[in-house]
Amino acid sequence: MSETLPTVLDIEASGFGRGSYPIEVGIARTDGSSCAFLIQPLDEWTHWDPKAELLHGIARERLIREGYPVRQVAQWLNDELASIGKAYSDSWGYDNTWLSLLFHHAGMLPRFRLEALRILLSEAQQALWSDTKEAVIGESGIHRHRAGEDARLLQLTYQRTRLLCE
Repeated sequence: MSETLPTVLDIEASGFGRGSYPIEVGIARTDGSSCAFLIQPLDEWTHWDPKAELLHGIARERLIREGYPVRQVAQWLNDELASIGKAYSDSWGYDNTWLSLLFHHAGMLPRFRLEALRILLSEAQQALWSDTKEAVIGESGIHRHRAGEDARLLQLTYQRTRLLCE
C-alpha cells in the first residue's frame, strides 16, 4: 500500500474511573514500527483497579521498578510526534484525558494533537472494523491491552479495512 499509515497512540491506565492515570503509552509509527514505555506513577497517583490489571497484566510494583518518569515519557512523545503534528486514538475520550494528565504533571505542553481514529474511516470501513480487527488479532499474535501492540493492531485494522474498501 503506497499510502502512509496513520500514527496511532494508545494508553493503558490504572483503571477507568475518577483518579485513574496512564501507566503505559505506545505508538505505532507511519512505517509500521511500534514502541511503548511504562510510566512510573507519581506519589499522588494511588487509584488502582485490579480489573484493569487483569486486562493489561501490568502490576503497579512493576511500574514503580521499571517505569520511566512522567517528564521523560512526555518528552519522548513530543520528540516522536511533534514533526508529524498529530496521532490518532480509538478511545479518544479516555486517551486524551490521560495524555493531558501526563503532560500536566510533566509541566509540559504536547507539541502534537490527538485525534479520534474514526475521523479517518469511511462508513464502509466503520462497518468492517470490528470483524476485521478480530481477524487481525487472530492472524497476528498481538498481545492485547499493551499500548504498543494495541496501537499496531489499530493501524493494521485501519490498513486492512482500507484495502477491503478499495
